[in-house]
Amino acid sequence: MREVDKNSDHVHDHTNECCCHLHDHAHESFDDCCGGEHEHEHGHVHGGCECCEAAATMDISKNSAVSSGTYGFKSEIIKHKGEITLILIGAAFFAAGFLVKSFFGLPGKYLFFPAYIILGAQVIWSALKNLIKGSLFDENFLMGIATIAAFCLGDFAEAAGVMLFYRVGEFLEELAVNQSKGQIMSMMDLRPENVLIEKDGVETLIPAKDAKVGDVIIIRPGDRIALDGTVIEGESRLDTSAVTGEAVSVRVIKGTPVMSGCVNLQGLLKIRVEKLLEESMVSRILKAAFQAAQTKPKSERFLTKFSKIYTPVVVGVAILTAVIPGLFTGNWNYWIYTAVTFLVISCPCALVLSIPLSFFAGIGAGSKRGILFKGGAAIEVLKDVKAVVMDKTGTLTKGDFKVRKVVSCGRLSEKQLLNLAADCEVYSTHPIGESIVQEARERGLEIIKPTDAKEIAGKGIIATFPEGEVLCGNAALLIENGITDLPKGQDEYGAIVYLALAGRAEGYIRIADEIKADAAESIKVMKADSLKTVMLTGDNEEQAMGVANALGIEKVYAKLLPEEKVSKIQEIRRDTGGVFYIGDGINDAPVLSGADVGAAMGTGADAALEAADVVFMTSKVSAIPTAKKIADATGRIVIMNIIFALGIKGIIMLLGFLGYASMWAAVFADTGVALICIANSVRLLYRKKYI
Repeated sequence: MREVDKNSDHVHDHTNECCCHLHDHAHESFDDCCGGEHEHEHGHVHGGCECCEAAATMDISKNSAVSSGTYGFKSEIIKHKGEITLILIGAAFFAAGFLVKSFFGLPGKYLFFPAYIILGAQVIWSALKNLIKGSLFDENFLMGIATIAAFCLGDFAEAAGVMLFYRVGEFLEELAVNQSKGQIMSMMDLRPENVLIEKDGVETLIPAKDAKVGDVIIIRPGDRIALDGTVIEGESRLDTSAVTGEAVSVRVIKGTPVMSGCVNLQGLLKIRVEKLLEESMVSRILKAAFQAAQTKPKSERFLTKFSKIYTPVVVGVAILTAVIPGLFTGNWNYWIYTAVTFLVISCPCALVLSIPLSFFAGIGAGSKRGILFKGGAAIEVLKDVKAVVMDKTGTLTKGDFKVRKVVSCGRLSEKQLLNLAADCEVYSTHPIGESIVQEARERGLEIIKPTDAKEIAGKGIIATFPEGEVLCGNAALLIENGITDLPKGQDEYGAIVYLALAGRAEGYIRIADEIKADAAESIKVMKADSLKTVMLTGDNEEQAMGVANALGIEKVYAKLLPEEKVSKIQEIRRDTGGVFYIGDGINDAPVLSGADVGAAMGTGADAALEAADVVFMTSKVSAIPTAKKIADATGRIVIMNIIFALGIKGIIMLLGFLGYASMWAAVFADTGVALICIANSVRLLYRKKYI
């Protein structure tokens, strides 16, 4: 046996056969350093997407990543060409009536009447159908009764003109809403309809929904991946931004799992299908996104109830306005006209249209940034939370243990110390041991097996090498074997692995889960927004406090079981108010369900993703304050729309009652205000930054 050479990169030569021991051992705080948070399968959002099969708009012939632009302005015009034609014909009759009346002194009612029929038939028919169904007080009913009353009063031009203005406004509203929804849908429309499969050396183009698990699909440069799978041949880089929101491309090689929705940027890839179309990542995202659009938040439910009370009250007031002053003054024409104007103003469609669109735009703004809100209700509740509660491993940290520091007592070099530890850990399946071996390999060190190795449960390994007995583990292991002069490392963040050779301490290695790069700045943003920051973790207190102190988190609760986390959430809610919880493990599913709003990191367990109200596809900590700011901005837009719509309506109602507002002003208070509110709502989609 040779003596230890301080200048040598390796500590020892091994001449004897090794005794291979598979061990899953514990170092300092090894048994609880993961706290149960690391023990989970990673997965993604569940569920198929049968409801949105028709949403795919990819170039089928080329399986291209470029959308065909189904939701473009031109296509919307083509789709509504029949309605546009009717509006133009009606407008022509209306203009002809004005010309005949103004320049030739002829009665224009013979032209205004067909204009009204062309423009108003659909409105009147809708009002009658709704009346049969028991839905009396809607905008169709209000416009119908108002314009018919205007005809009865002899205001033919005004009746036709108001209907023209109303139909144009309704068309523009529908166009704006469809454009807004279309832009959101196109952002989420990431599934090629067809895939190129290879079987027995033959390439065949088949519908993606017909591909089976085990099929091999060919992904050419520029193609978007349609199905989740594993690379079996080729090397390339993928643009994952459509799924994760990350602008940085990701390198993939043989054996790399890949998600549907990503775009192949470089080389030809062959991928073995691991999940069917309805189970793949993009289908899950699409299903959740479309379901989100269907969710009615509390504000919208409030408006539905509000309009059922508000509109009949206004109709009653309009009737009283027409009858009571008319009885006293005898000026029935004036008061009926005032009452009809009052009816048109009362329509709440500006609120009914703009508020759900605000939440839909908020969902779209999140999806552009890799934040998947599962419903408008999540946005509505999120804007009112007071505390942000976070899991540690996988949420604030990467869940990736790495060697952060190697400290030698002087007899061995740092490289020799690391090499000696890697030799002891060569068969380890524990994240700590694996990280030591990985670090040694990355540094190009030769790893040699021990002649004998023994696992000491909860403490570490005693291994035998030609140089002597090596202790590799926590402080208790060394102290138990009579080695008490340990180098100081206990106060540092991370697990400490001590090494001793031939009865003498040689140094230690600090292994820590890497804190995410954006975590500290994100915590600072949250605190600046007066949000209380809390960490709940199953990890030991030392590890938890190390992360919390590094990030500036205000409160830490460590060594918690899943049910204890739920109790803590309830306690925090009682003390501070609404709670926003973020986690990623299976053990986080109960607390995600119990929080006011639960968010899961996109790399987390399936159970967590199912239980969450929000999914952060980027898995970045910065997604937390971004989601909160999107919710805050959405809430502000909703409040602005409510105040603006009701304010304008109130002013014009008052002017109408006093006789200063015509029916044209009434239509503006309805349709014009709705358009302004819609434009205000879609601003959320075009805002460049939220933090």
